Amino acid sequence: MLVGGSAYAGWALTPSAGPAPVARPSDQVPVPTESAETVAPAAPAPDDLPEIDYDPAPVGFPDDPDALDTTPLTEGVRPQRRLAAYDGPGGRPIAFLMPTISGVDLTVPVARREAGWTAVLLPSANRKLAWLPPGGFDTVELRDQIVVERVPYRLTWYRDGVAKRSWRVSLGQRGQETPLGRTFVLGRTPPPESVYGGVDIYALGSVPDDPESVPAGLRGAHIGIHTWYHDGELGRQTTNGCIRLTPSGQRLLLKEVPPGSPVTVVDTLPTPPPTA
Repeated sequence: MLVGGSAYAGWALTPSAGPAPVARPSDQVPVPTESAETVAPAAPAPDDLPEIDYDPAPVGFPDDPDALDTTPLTEGVRPQRRLAAYDGPGGRPIAFLMPTISGVDLTVPVARREAGWTAVLLPSANRKLAWLPPGGFDTVELRDQIVVERVPYRLTWYRDGVAKRSWRVSLGQRGQETPLGRTFVLGRTPPPESVYGGVDIYALGSVPDDPESVPAGLRGAHIGIHTWYHDGELGRQTTNGCIRLTPSGQRLLLKEVPPGSPVTVVDTLPTPPPTA
């Protein structure tokens, strides 16, 4: 059981009903490279490295250089065993990426590739990447994307790069702003209290930028997308960092958008989506 509070999705995640379709097993079809010699070798990983779980990720991972890029990420990695995660191709092992987090199958979006290695968005961290050497994971197709704009208080759902629906949302209050950057849907959890309107919650891979700024009961929890018992605060900064959506909008996302789907938070898009 994961402990959280009234503004973050920090509760027990719900295992998915079944596996996502596998597009390409990496153990059978390696990441394309110019030649076998271009694959940077992986240093052995000590067995006592920490495991990446729901708690804040270990430090030492590199920044995501494209954190505010809203280009859809169309592939995800699904670990099939414990994987050593590095700070760069051929670099230093930092921690182990596990097949599950809190009992939920983990799917992390692919951010870039280099020297035969794959960089994925790091769970339980903001704007960080983890580099994986070839092998030990499956590659799955990601069709959906969520983009949140902080200035117009707007969430837009995209499928195959096409905007499908937009909703007005409420976001983090001053000092507890909804974190900018790329993250992803980590999993879903039932609402623990009636204030959530009886609709499941998405737990994201992101966490508060300043853990000390949130109430003590919320520390250690993740940013979430969820509903509220009323819609009177949409278009305002009223949350502790989470993204509040209408119940009908949340139900549609829960039906259509699977775990692993990328989520990008920006201040505003250069051009509003046609669904705005």
